[in-house]
Amino acid sequence: MTWEEMRPLLEQGTIDTLYMVGWSTFYALLGGLPIGVLLVLTDRGGPLANVVVNKVLGVIVNIGRSLPFIVMMVALIPFTRFVIGTAVGPTAAVVPLAIGAIPFFARLVETAVREVDHGLTEAAWAMGGGTWTVVLKVLLPQALPSLVAGLTTTVIALIGYSAMAGAVGGGGLGTLALTYGYQRFEDGFMLATVLVLIVIVTAVQLLGDLAVRLIRRRERAAG
Repeated sequence: MTWEEMRPLLEQGTIDTLYMVGWSTFYALLGGLPIGVLLVLTDRGGPLANVVVNKVLGVIVNIGRSLPFIVMMVALIPFTRFVIGTAVGPTAAVVPLAIGAIPFFARLVETAVREVDHGLTEAAWAMGGGTWTVVLKVLLPQALPSLVAGLTTTVIALIGYSAMAGAVGGGGLGTLALTYGYQRFEDGFMLATVLVLIVIVTAVQLLGDLAVRLIRRRERAAG
């Protein structure tokens, strides 16, 4: 296969992969952030301490993280078909990608929030700050560098998941690698697909690291 034949396929595959990863990252942030914060707030000694809620959330997150993505994707085919109307294509792949990423990111959020200095939160509560005021004004701003690093890790994991989604018709670079690189023995196409994925992952990591450095530099300047 010549480069002229590969190029449009790689371009469309890259667009589909970025589409899947972008939307699933959005939903992971939307769902994982509040779950991670609630895991901290509802823990023993937390301002919203509730053993039942904390245990239920913990079990849900653990189950979501324990399932291999390819197994989860196949198991969610009926649900995906119900929600989207089809279980094939990039849009359909967003459903299992998001469901798989939410518990993954939630644990990273929990870890980041727990690292915040307890003295700061206690001082904020002593000054009359409500729970959600403390969360929005103290916990999340102080944990921001770790949250950005965690989000970067989540995006990179989603890129890998999106490639696996190609095994069951998810589209993107994974489908191209399977269809052309594996089934048609196009070694050059497989290499090109791998290189594109490496470039995407490297770019995401560099951008994430840059964002973390900028946030920390701003915090030092403000302090």
